[in-house]
Amino acid sequence: MHFYPNERLALFIDGANLYATAKALGFDIDYKRLLALFRTKGQLVRALYYTALAEDQEYSSIRPLVDWLDYNGYTMVTKPTKEFTDALGRRKIKGNMDIEICVDMMNMAEHVDYYVSLNSPWTYLAFGVKEVHRVRNQAESTDRIVGRYDIRLIQDRRSESNPSGLLVAEFSEQQMVGERDDELLQQSKITGAPK
Repeated sequence: MHFYPNERLALFIDGANLYATAKALGFDIDYKRLLALFRTKGQLVRALYYTALAEDQEYSSIRPLVDWLDYNGYTMVTKPTKEFTDALGRRKIKGNMDIEICVDMMNMAEHVDYYVSLNSPWTYLAFGVKEVHRVRNQAESTDRIVGRYDIRLIQDRRSESNPSGLLVAEFSEQQMVGERDDELLQQSKITGAPK
């Protein structure tokens, strides 16, 4: 990666994904050297570390790291984990930070020249319902199609027409069929219409 000394950088670290990647590759990350490296590459506006924390635990193994990072120059973005039981009755813990990272990137768009993302690729999965209106034989009908949308973002140069510098690299849409359709067609509490 080459940056000019006057370019403004922001470092976004998805803690859980980076930890899992480092563990799978068998090495530890020196966060002090990582921060020092990016400070020499350009004007580091902010280094953000995102992680979910279990609030109900008396001791969390990640808490010492979170405290150290906060004290040593990282901006910590945390949220509580959510616990749920899956269809097979297994206890699962969820702490995804993708939305927080994406929102912060968009909010910082005018303040930085480059995003440096240390996490999984900017890949997002969304489910949605779209309505297709048809007119046949002077009769109008509406079909609701449940879709799965896979989106992968990449970073590009900023411009007036693209101030965030993010572009959609890949986009795919897949119509879903089966039980999941009914789960996604939920009634709105306000209007009573499907969302």
